[in-house]
Amino acid sequence: MLSEFSLIERFFARRARASTPPLPNEAAKVPRAALGIGDDCALIVPPAGQQLAISTDMLVEGRHFFADVDPHALGHKALAVNLSDLAAMGAAPHAFTLALALPRADERWLAAFSDGLFALAERFGCELIGGDTTSGPLNICITVFGDVPPNAALRRDAAKPGDDIWVSGTLGDARAGLGLLRGEWALADDACAAQLKRALERPEPRVALGLALRGVAHAALDISDGLAGDLMHILKRSNAQAVVDADAVPISRALALLPAEARRACALAGGDDYELCFTAPAGAREAVERIGERENVPVTRIGTIEPIDSPADAPSIAWRDRAGAPLSLTLQGFDHFHAD
Repeated sequence: MLSEFSLIERFFARRARASTPPLPNEAAKVPRAALGIGDDCALIVPPAGQQLAISTDMLVEGRHFFADVDPHALGHKALAVNLSDLAAMGAAPHAFTLALALPRADERWLAAFSDGLFALAERFGCELIGGDTTSGPLNICITVFGDVPPNAALRRDAAKPGDDIWVSGTLGDARAGLGLLRGEWALADDACAAQLKRALERPEPRVALGLALRGVAHAALDISDGLAGDLMHILKRSNAQAVVDADAVPISRALALLPAEARRACALAGGDDYELCFTAPAGAREAVERIGERENVPVTRIGTIEPIDSPADAPSIAWRDRAGAPLSLTLQGFDHFHAD
């Protein structure tokens, strides 16, 4: 029977020590941890002239994933949602810690989970440097460390009036995939159904896009709780309003197979997309499009940032259709304490 320390050594420590892949982009210049797994603390040496970007995300069984989810996919997603936070800040991945509560030490589950985790970590040169394990309900908590030059981070409070609003990729697939698993709707097209479920279980962090947008975009965040809710975070922090063309929000061919009402709700308010929403000046449109082409990530302009003219006004989103006519939509993002 596995003990806590044999579990760490077998499934995490050895893999962490053996993982020395070529690092992509700016991460190639980042020194690895001075001291990793095996002591009371890890020691990180920040690169000269860089700031540390740090984020933590927790995934809880029954709230963020189903009990029967593929553990390889779960390992991927646990790290992906954290790398997505670095992408939203324009930070290069460096290292991460893992805290893992397990109901039992299932060797097959741990092998698949760690394979999924390290496959993504190795792609981004992100080193596991410590953490903790304990017995309890399945809970995964990752803290990720990245690096960004001073004054270069893409912050939520930096949107400016006149900025275009952009999103990467397509929106709504993950929420549609969740709906399929819950039985809220069905698709006869098996390939499209598989695409939606994959979007939910294996999000792709837009790290390269975030790095490329430094110096071009003003504000950014990743869409984890739905466009409507997450864009409001930018507006509140930037004290601004937005006009958004709901029909311009990009969706996949698979999502287009859903009924119109479900399609719109998924695209505008669904969570777990982990695409980037960012603002950039109108004069940067060609630059943003070139970045999207270079990084092989579709980018779509969906609206504009507007000033708040009166102290009585509050940050808000005005939704429009393709012709510019107002839409009466009641949308809100995912809330961990008020979710169905």
